[in-house]
Amino acid sequence: MVTVIEKIVRQIMARASFSPLAISRATDAVIDTYGAILAGANESPVKALQRAFSDQINEDHPSSIVGGLRAPVSLAALVNGTAAHSLDFDDNFHPARAHASAVLVPALLAVAGGDRSITGRNFLSAYLAGLEAQAAVGFGVNPSHYNAGWHATSTVGCIGAAAGVAILLRATETEVAHAMSIAVSLSCGLKGQFGTMVKPVHAGVAARNAVEAALMAKAGLEARLDILEGRQGFLELSGGEDAKGWKDLVLASEHVIETRGLVTKRHPCCGSTHRAIDALLELKKRYDLDIADIRGIDTQVGISAQRNLAYADPKDEMEARFSMQYCLATAFIHGKLGLSDFTPEAAVRLELRDLMSRISMTAYTPEQEKGVERLPHRVTVITCDGRHISVERLHAKGAIEAPLDEADREYKFRDCLSWANISGHQIPSWQSLSDLQHTECVAAALPFPR
Repeated sequence: MVTVIEKIVRQIMARASFSPLAISRATDAVIDTYGAILAGANESPVKALQRAFSDQINEDHPSSIVGGLRAPVSLAALVNGTAAHSLDFDDNFHPARAHASAVLVPALLAVAGGDRSITGRNFLSAYLAGLEAQAAVGFGVNPSHYNAGWHATSTVGCIGAAAGVAILLRATETEVAHAMSIAVSLSCGLKGQFGTMVKPVHAGVAARNAVEAALMAKAGLEARLDILEGRQGFLELSGGEDAKGWKDLVLASEHVIETRGLVTKRHPCCGSTHRAIDALLELKKRYDLDIADIRGIDTQVGISAQRNLAYADPKDEMEARFSMQYCLATAFIHGKLGLSDFTPEAAVRLELRDLMSRISMTAYTPEQEKGVERLPHRVTVITCDGRHISVERLHAKGAIEAPLDEADREYKFRDCLSWANISGHQIPSWQSLSDLQHTECVAAALPFPR
């Protein structure tokens, strides 16, 4: 009998080509993640990792890391993956309930650093394979796995990314399958770490583990290929109470990036806040609301979103990214959220506290969520004259249903460079990055300047 892993691997390796839409969306995701990595270079989790492994960071190693340094392949994936996720400005991928690109792009770049023959097309093909593998793994366990408290970026993300890395390493079908199985045993990450420095490290650990799983498989290490669905496997131990398994998994002819896409983040904070932020900003504009008009703001979100947003009164910038109260108050008062709103000083601004105290959050019930992949987030503003005005959002700005245009994407990328104090002449032009599929050496096309 064909195992789930074998079914996934046969599908992703059978794709001889990708549509222009798939290549375009993959390119956008890689550039967006590259910007997030550059922006995260000076964040405290990244600096801590560089100090922890300083004896391994030197010019003798093949892979580049943020700050213009070089490191072994596994360490490069760890550091750059952490940088990608440090500001929570990297994309979301709903089929996996993961920050897919923050794992995939650093893992693939780490490998590409040691092989100058890897082209942009090779890279994008491996990215798309890893993304499809993440979606397929996530199908069998989410949202139950995620709701149980697992950070799927570091679990599902690791398993799927291992397939993409193995393909970039030119592995056989059997080796790709074993890479995924090995990665199941390396997958880890608890949502209880949200709001701490460890949360972004989850993406780095997943990228590192994906690389190491692929390298071990290429070297001949073998593992059980039914480890997703088999006894004492991933589904049984980590699936959560309502995981459905892979019996009904259908791998479509269209790639998942075409049908589901990714969500490019508009705001540098937990994605669980984004639909509510967009809804509140719409209400503010539509009704010309001022802070003096607001008696209260009620939000209704999914169960997992409520659990993610654990900090009603954040004490630092890490907690602020996981605070509905902070994010909504900041967005309402300033009209937007930017990277400068998530610094140690900004997170404790007294002028936000009064409005924060008027913001409440409730979740749907388990019965309402049962059997439904996504429910809309609702924001209701109660005005001082007694009106209740509401709006719902099923998709955040940045999803394929409400996409950012190219100008929005370039503005975000430039904002990331500005945050990292990187000038435009230190990296390739926006036009060059957008033509990534035609580059002859992807490592040269995506450098990490000092």
